[in-house]
Amino acid sequence: MTGFFKGLGTAMVTPFTADGKVNYDAFAKMTEYQIAGGADMLLVLGTTGEPPTMTVDEKVALMQFAAETAAGRVKLVFGCGSNSTAHAVEGARLAEELGADGLLAVTPYYNKCTQRGIVEYYRTICAATKLPVIAYNVPPRTGVNILPATAEELASIPNMAGIKEACGNMEQICETMRRVRGKMDVYSGDDNLNVPILAIGGAGLISVVSNIAPKECRQVYEYMAAGDLARANELEDRLLPLIDACFTEFNPIPVKYGLNAIGLNAGLPRAPLTELEEAHKKVMDEALAHAGIKRVC
Repeated sequence: MTGFFKGLGTAMVTPFTADGKVNYDAFAKMTEYQIAGGADMLLVLGTTGEPPTMTVDEKVALMQFAAETAAGRVKLVFGCGSNSTAHAVEGARLAEELGADGLLAVTPYYNKCTQRGIVEYYRTICAATKLPVIAYNVPPRTGVNILPATAEELASIPNMAGIKEACGNMEQICETMRRVRGKMDVYSGDDNLNVPILAIGGAGLISVVSNIAPKECRQVYEYMAAGDLARANELEDRLLPLIDACFTEFNPIPVKYGLNAIGLNAGLPRAPLTELEEAHKKVMDEALAHAGIKRVC
């Protein structure tokens, strides 16, 4: 299927308090910041949201709160991926019950299944829900790569809405696009490839950097949708140092520091992730200034 969403989707961080609890007040402020900045979709409990360190009760409470806070103003996509197909199905059903508009399912990780295993994994998830499902291809994290021929097979599943591409290989992404065009959507999952993926027909961005700069990321999409490559490149050039700064360490370590720096209280990541190192804090501070990102509160 195509057309589930177009534009900007933000892979939301999960803010924590000083004593390590989910900070719902901060999440509400971040939600308003995203909506004001033009986000079309919020992804909750994706990689950026640190779900591996959260309990089931915490995830349920956050999904409920996200649905109440968003109140239908943007699409909500909840992460449900797992290295166990059975657990992913449970997560998909739960997310549907709690008000998701769609699901993001990362490929099975660590187990390193075959391409056939990938197809069966997504086929089983899609059969368990009526919601649109977006596959998430991020081999550097998972050790598993959705190859273009596999993506083409996934596109035949009726409620398979798209693929979030973060493989980092533009040649592969072009071939995937060729094979799935008109059958399911492709979304940029690498902020440094936003412009080229949109240029070949990407339906939108599922961004980490837009936690900090939603207005600017949305503007990149709008310029590309209007065919204004010159302005898109000009803005993306301004954002690239910020994009680089958001990945000096493993996501979401840097983006949480960046959010704290602009007044949105993300707190620290949960162990085993650690606070951003001092040298990288300086990089982020300089990148925020270069991008012209102002303090929110």
